[in-house]
Amino acid sequence: MIELARSEIESIEKEMALLEEKLKILLLPPDPMDGKNIIMEIRAGTGGEEAALFAGGLYRMYTHYADAMGWTVEALSSTPSEKGGFKEIIFSVSGSNVYSHLKYESGVHRVQRVPATESQGRIHTSASSVVVMPEAEDVNIEINPNDLKIDVYRSSGPGGQSVNTTDSAVRVTHIPTGIVVTCQDEKSQLKNKTKALKVLRARLLDRAITEQQQSRSATRRSMVGTGDRSAKIRTYNFPQNRLTDHRINLTLYKLDRIIEGDLNDMIDAIRIEDQKSALEEQAKEQVHQYE
Repeated sequence: MIELARSEIESIEKEMALLEEKLKILLLPPDPMDGKNIIMEIRAGTGGEEAALFAGGLYRMYTHYADAMGWTVEALSSTPSEKGGFKEIIFSVSGSNVYSHLKYESGVHRVQRVPATESQGRIHTSASSVVVMPEAEDVNIEINPNDLKIDVYRSSGPGGQSVNTTDSAVRVTHIPTGIVVTCQDEKSQLKNKTKALKVLRARLLDRAITEQQQSRSATRRSMVGTGDRSAKIRTYNFPQNRLTDHRINLTLYKLDRIIEGDLNDMIDAIRIEDQKSALEEQAKEQVHQYE
């Protein structure tokens, strides 16, 4: 009986340790934005047309992931490139707890691969930047109409017969902050204005969140909410079928599946590391309170 009790104690102690970790995570203060929909912006960076093609690839990756999660994607504004990529694309993702899953995607994404136009088979490196913002509602961000300058002009690029014939494109400038949003994807000026204001609200909310985080002297510097969107967060190496997330030193050799939207392993790993970082910071704050 003594030996049986000892063996049970060992297994129960291990289980208690795991349950304690789970309990600590459950007691972490939730991010109030986690349940929100998002506005995502992807822009081609260094690398010219190859960077634009990569930006298009990232957009398709997130679209496939959203489809698998049962979310809805709506393109808000885009600037296509000559060979089928995007110089810039802005879109919304709506559904259950979208921000909690995709908030880790902000930053510079670097790609290493052989472009289709490369005759010598040399690997090129290019990059695209991603910005993820919680979608703002009217109650979150109130915009004074007097703070807006709205210009209309003729659309350019793909768009059908109305392109270059009607003033349907809209440019909204928020005078106090200097933020400028343009939208020309819709044939209706009203629809373009509505989409532009949606993006503007998201940018203003994101700006307010970033300023709030930077003003806190004790805020932990995690992979979320640092405000540094120039940081390289991930490398997509196609010849090696490898994805590396530099924030948590994670390497996965299944890039072919990831680029098709299989993001769960990667996102789960980042969320776990972020929770560990939050627990460590919480422990430090408790120590300071008792000193």
